[in-house]
Amino acid sequence: MMIPAQVLEETAQRYAARQPQRTETQAKLSTGKVFQADSPDRVSQRLQRLGLGNSQIQQLIEQATLDAGVTDDLSAGIGLERIFQANNLLPIAYLEQGTKVSQSIGRVVIRNRDRLTRGYGTGFLVSPQLLLTNNHVLPDSDTAVNSQIEFNYQTALGGIPQSPTGFDLDPATFFVTDRRLDYSLVAVKSQSASGLALNQFGWLPLIAAQGKIIIGEFVNIIQHPNGERKQIAMRENVLIDVLADFLQYQTDTSPGSSGSPVFNDQWEVVALHHSGVPKRNQQNQILALNGQVWREQDGDQQVAWRSNEGIRISRIIQHLQQQILSTTAMPLRTQLLESQLESQPQSAIVPDPTVPPIAHPSQPITQNPPMTQPTPLPDGTMQWTIPLQVSVSLGQATISYPAAPTNRSPVAPPSVTPPATPIGIIARPADSELEQILEAARQAQNQTYYDAVADTAQRDRYYQALIGQVDDRPSVGDHRLNPAQFYRELNQLLTQTHQTKPTYKPSRELYPWIDLRPNRKLQSVYSDQIFEPEALIREDFRIEQVLAVRQQELMAQEATMSAAQLVQELSLLEASLPFNCEHVVPQSWFLKKEPMRGDLHHLFTCESRCNSFRGNHPYIDFPDFQEKIVDACGNLSGGEFEPQSGKGVVARATLYFLLRYPNEIDNVAREYRSQRLGTLINWHEQFPVDEYEHHRNAAIFAKQGNRNPLIDFPAWASKIDFRQGLR
Repeated sequence: MMIPAQVLEETAQRYAARQPQRTETQAKLSTGKVFQADSPDRVSQRLQRLGLGNSQIQQLIEQATLDAGVTDDLSAGIGLERIFQANNLLPIAYLEQGTKVSQSIGRVVIRNRDRLTRGYGTGFLVSPQLLLTNNHVLPDSDTAVNSQIEFNYQTALGGIPQSPTGFDLDPATFFVTDRRLDYSLVAVKSQSASGLALNQFGWLPLIAAQGKIIIGEFVNIIQHPNGERKQIAMRENVLIDVLADFLQYQTDTSPGSSGSPVFNDQWEVVALHHSGVPKRNQQNQILALNGQVWREQDGDQQVAWRSNEGIRISRIIQHLQQQILSTTAMPLRTQLLESQLESQPQSAIVPDPTVPPIAHPSQPITQNPPMTQPTPLPDGTMQWTIPLQVSVSLGQATISYPAAPTNRSPVAPPSVTPPATPIGIIARPADSELEQILEAARQAQNQTYYDAVADTAQRDRYYQALIGQVDDRPSVGDHRLNPAQFYRELNQLLTQTHQTKPTYKPSRELYPWIDLRPNRKLQSVYSDQIFEPEALIREDFRIEQVLAVRQQELMAQEATMSAAQLVQELSLLEASLPFNCEHVVPQSWFLKKEPMRGDLHHLFTCESRCNSFRGNHPYIDFPDFQEKIVDACGNLSGGEFEPQSGKGVVARATLYFLLRYPNEIDNVAREYRSQRLGTLINWHEQFPVDEYEHHRNAAIFAKQGNRNPLIDFPAWASKIDFRQGLR
């Protein structure tokens, strides 16, 4: 597949813009100062991912200081081979593992509507059902629906060609693409035309964690160049630059093929290859390997390349998390992202160092600690930990991979109870916790949604000291309250009765019951998109687990960064892994403090894309809203946001927050000036309370102990001085 001219031009511009930094980096690498070539944070993350503890890293820092005679921490020169063994002597298992991961890589056969072949690319499975390749290989679902992925298009031992197995693509089930990041993610049919199962080819997990590679390390590319049989460019490319969204790696030999996975030496995918920078003559013409002007009919493999470029996996994951998906597609995204937990460094997941690494039952093992001393096993064998675990007994070596399940569907429908832990998976407490949450969600499907009679009785008892006897005006005894007094009385009531204060965990606190709609589905507060509760529970629970692991990693580095840096890193981490949940009063306004952060009265289902789109901007009522809608989530303009839906809901939740938490919202333009409170009152009156809000209010009352007065007595809104809540 020819790389589009626009992609080549954009790659060349990025390469040219970084020439000064690249020259400096190459000078450091040429003198062996490898740890100076990348940032100290990235080097530290790399060492941690390779299994080194803080004490070991500190020893390396101190030794580096002695070696170089300098005092700065990780900038001291130390040979990369001392840590990464960056020479050409590698364990033989390195090749075996490379062969194993190559099974998940195939040739993309691009066909038109008449099923005629238009070109080829490379793609690889990243979950039991999803294939990753370039946008310029599969730019749209129309192209994908006619195309195929072929596995085993390669040459076996003895030079014997293998027969490929083709699988049709299924973009109707899942298709996400982005031209700027040049990736497409598409579902694959679970069986080939001949009846072979897709899951026998395994998959390569996409790992968002930092520390997979640093500048100066080799990368490996497995590919189908120009549609040819599968090949490998092994340790011929060296990472030379890290950009915000891209990695650039240089080689004097093989280019990459569009859609190929780019691996580190531990066979973790670090990038999706997509383009390169060709050599050009003075007339700006692309040169071929023979030094002549390259012609398009020569194919990409004849271009003389200066550098290769791939898209960082972490950026693809971030983009994928922000997409609004259908209820059919969302479980597939969740399944893909859940595989990250199985690929974290062993020390980050399993505290006991004697517990072996976790591996997915049908994926190649892609994360291994550095080589250790041999360990005797109970059966008399000896075990070394190298890029694979190899058990040696009586001169015979065996490589153990967990058995692939044959009776599991790629994605269980929401109504089906998830299967028990498969063979090869080490059960963790999180697994049973998730099952408990899912069971609660299943039981909620059969509960009475809203009992108006019982709730009205509870409501009247709750406000009995404030309900007027004649005209429903607020009163204490015979004393009628003015708006400021009424505000203070309500604040006191809401605060004193807020006895249970949940932490911010939407997967267990919000989705199973509280935020359900009358149809027992979840619905985005801004876009009205419908979600199956189980899908969102699984997705946000997975995010919660990943966040816990990454936060633990950051806390381990606390001694090397200031308190301000740590807070900033934690904030960036949370921003990169958002829940499908919206705080109608943005967390930044109250500095993520509890109990505000977990107060269920202002938490609502909202896909992460709309969550990010709104950001921390205040609500506004644009006079020409219908003409200014620019997104399914609503309109964002001039630092203010008007949602497409849910205006009455978010208005009442914001007004509750003002009542419950005085002085947490500033009286400034970027939050709420007092005169802008009229927008919330207008929305409250324009969009009346419905059964959904009554259900929420009753469910939260049972959970927290307090209620939202604007839901219980809508007419009270005009009798409260909400300005008392602004700082």
